[in-house]
Amino acid sequence: MKPLILFIAAGCSFVTSLPVEIPSVHEWPARLEEVAVDMVHALFLVPVGPEAVQTDCRFMPLDLPACPQSGVEPPACEAADHQDTIALASDSITSTIFPMSKTTLFHLTAGEFDWPIAPGRCIRAWGFNGSVPGPVIEARQGDTLRILFTNRLPEPTVVHWHGLRIPASMDGTEAVQPLVPPGGTWEYVLPLPDAGTFWYHAHANETVQMERGMYGSIVVRGKEDPVLDGDRILMFDDMHLDRKGNFRKPSWFLPRWMERHNGREGSELLINGHTDTRLEMRAGAADRWRLVNAASARYVRFYLGGTPFRLMAADGRLLERPVTMTELLLTPGERADIVVGPLEEGRVIPVESLPYDRGVGRPRRTRWGTLTVKGSNTQPALLPDRLAGIPVLADPDARPTRQIVLHGRRNWKDGVDFTINGEMHLEDRPVRVGSIEVWEIHNPSMMDHPFHLHGFFFQVLSVNGQPPAYRSWKDTVNVPRGATVRIAWQVDDRPGRWMYHCHILEHHAAGMMAHFEVIPANGDDTGSFEPAGYRQIHNGHSPSATCHNR
Repeated sequence: MKPLILFIAAGCSFVTSLPVEIPSVHEWPARLEEVAVDMVHALFLVPVGPEAVQTDCRFMPLDLPACPQSGVEPPACEAADHQDTIALASDSITSTIFPMSKTTLFHLTAGEFDWPIAPGRCIRAWGFNGSVPGPVIEARQGDTLRILFTNRLPEPTVVHWHGLRIPASMDGTEAVQPLVPPGGTWEYVLPLPDAGTFWYHAHANETVQMERGMYGSIVVRGKEDPVLDGDRILMFDDMHLDRKGNFRKPSWFLPRWMERHNGREGSELLINGHTDTRLEMRAGAADRWRLVNAASARYVRFYLGGTPFRLMAADGRLLERPVTMTELLLTPGERADIVVGPLEEGRVIPVESLPYDRGVGRPRRTRWGTLTVKGSNTQPALLPDRLAGIPVLADPDARPTRQIVLHGRRNWKDGVDFTINGEMHLEDRPVRVGSIEVWEIHNPSMMDHPFHLHGFFFQVLSVNGQPPAYRSWKDTVNVPRGATVRIAWQVDDRPGRWMYHCHILEHHAAGMMAHFEVIPANGDDTGSFEPAGYRQIHNGHSPSATCHNR
């Protein structure tokens, strides 16, 4: 212990000689342990390069033509009525009658506003349509959404539609569209071939914009969806705030190194934009909970005090059959639909996250809220034993068509750079329409990385040679440190530029992302596939082209 203390003291002595902002001495006692532990991670456990080896939670009624119109002002902070209890009645279940497919227009506006996270506590948030999370966008499978997006933020942004199988030009990244400037508009046209739980979020300067609240959920209902007694969305997030409720940014180089290395985990735990959420459900009911992890870096090991629940969908799409469990790991970007209940009247159950060591130290058990079981439900809904068919794409031992290495290297200016196959912001090889891709993803670093593929669903074939416990469609999967994960996916006919990346926002911004082109089956796979007029720069920087005000 003495060598560590001497090292920290020497480091602090060195830091005081630099022309940087130093935190107040009054902050040191509370931060010393965190600084000491994270200094060790930042300096000694950093991965090295391969060469070294919503308040109410209810869905919008389906017959509404649009989300709340732009320009709606949220309630004033001091007068805000915090929704302590989230209850969902059976009449919130929408009809299973499906008319002809239709196109629906939604207005979505990004802006800055005061948002109550708890009674008497407000933050200056950024979000969609004056709320955190933004409005739930609901539609039917086979419909088309037209999203008229307006940017009223003080900086450019774009909107990514996480999990939707849409055209490449609509994916909402800096690679496929110009950034929408302050005061500008952009129209997204989104066909919806799949039912499930999806979400949308900013995909420019994500470490700032998503941290401040720029995300919301999408529910696409299918003809084969089981009808249950209740249906709700729970979006998990955390925010790093100071005592005054302002977003905290590292003020000197060592905390900046640590945040870039570890990813930001915040001090405030939020479900649907509020702390200490109180949920209610009826005794005897079986409710569908749509869980979304919207956090920058926090892993949620979901737990209901040991109460069993049934997993029915992963990343939104139905499993072959329900799987009973008592805990479920959700990495940043992942979704899961579970069935909770039936439960006995009078039960009070904590909504928690169990400790999970993702390689950055100090795993803790955390409490997000409380579930109270009230009333009664005499005829609980039944979840079918068979949910959906999932065809097998490839054998577990199929030969990989691509190998991907998630790693990093020391950078004494920023602490660490994160890489894919030894490069930051990799330009990867194209794939052909109609092919079955088998990707082998290896993580020799010292921390877990959630791998997200834009625009396509894949099947997990194996983790360290072992098959998963159940087959599912995924767009985000955890790649544990030291592990190798094999996935298989089919390239359907949506040519264009796509990306994959680590969904820890700080790792994505620090280089752990890649672009690739989907080309026609008989297309030329040589040469550059960078769209004309674009200069791909990430980490909050804009491409050379931007859209115009309309």
